[in-house]
Amino acid sequence: MGFALALALLLLANPLDPTGFLQVQMKDKTVAIADRADYTLAVEGVSLVDEHRLQKMVEALAKMVHIEPINATINENDAIVPEKKGRKLNEKVFIQQFYDYYYGNGAVTMQVPVQEVYPKVDQALISQVRKKMIGQYTTYFNSGNKNRSHNIMLASMAINNYVVLPGETFSFNKVVGKRTKEKGYLQAPVIVKGELSEGIGGGICQVSSTLYNAVDKAGLHIVQRYSHSRDVAYVPPGRDATVSWYGPDFVFQNKYAYPIMIRARSYHGNMYISVHSFPEIEYEPRHVPSVHHHTPEEGPASPPILTEPTLPSM
Repeated sequence: MGFALALALLLLANPLDPTGFLQVQMKDKTVAIADRADYTLAVEGVSLVDEHRLQKMVEALAKMVHIEPINATINENDAIVPEKKGRKLNEKVFIQQFYDYYYGNGAVTMQVPVQEVYPKVDQALISQVRKKMIGQYTTYFNSGNKNRSHNIMLASMAINNYVVLPGETFSFNKVVGKRTKEKGYLQAPVIVKGELSEGIGGGICQVSSTLYNAVDKAGLHIVQRYSHSRDVAYVPPGRDATVSWYGPDFVFQNKYAYPIMIRARSYHGNMYISVHSFPEIEYEPRHVPSVHHHTPEEGPASPPILTEPTLPSM
């Protein structure tokens, strides 16, 4: 208010033109029209900008302009797919231009001020972070259970090509998101040897458990991991990581000086995850027991009882 009040006092002798409109355009299309009178608050005879209403217009324009940047990735043919820059509203510039219009005269036409948003991962980064594998793990599932196999595939795609920068933490729930019908997840109430996961999105725990073993093998810092109340068939005893949207999460931190990248793929009853980094990385691998190559048996489901989280690996 201080800036607006000072301008208003200076311009009291220069009354506003109530018939002048502001047209906001994106290229050759008008996306917003504003009238000074609609954005005016009268305070003791002084015309001031209604900042609450201005903020609503800013939010609407920001939503209209926003394009999310797309990271560079590695496709199924092992080729790099280039990144794409995004964009967002330059709010500071827009607000300044609005005040220039408001305390000026007549009609004004302006272009929406935008700024580029660069993706987190570009071709240069992904070409280096892919070079050295520092951990990997494979588990197996019954591909005949179509719904569960489908859910495993969707969660694998969500974490595939994900890059964790030095010092960053990876949250399975945050990266994969809520498992819903709208996202394509299916009902899979029967999991493995009496272990029930989530209903919608059943099978997700096999992805998080495979990821846990891969990153643990790479020597990364395990921040949060919960085990099921009983052993599951797809990993050795005590090597699982249960997750649920409203419950436990699996979280790890990249403690190394270089970024790491997760590669995940499910195919023909195999759930495979590998962890990669720069060739210069000095890492501290851990021994992790492997899984016997066989298809887990499936049986009636019963609710799990969560145990206490394991202590972070040091």
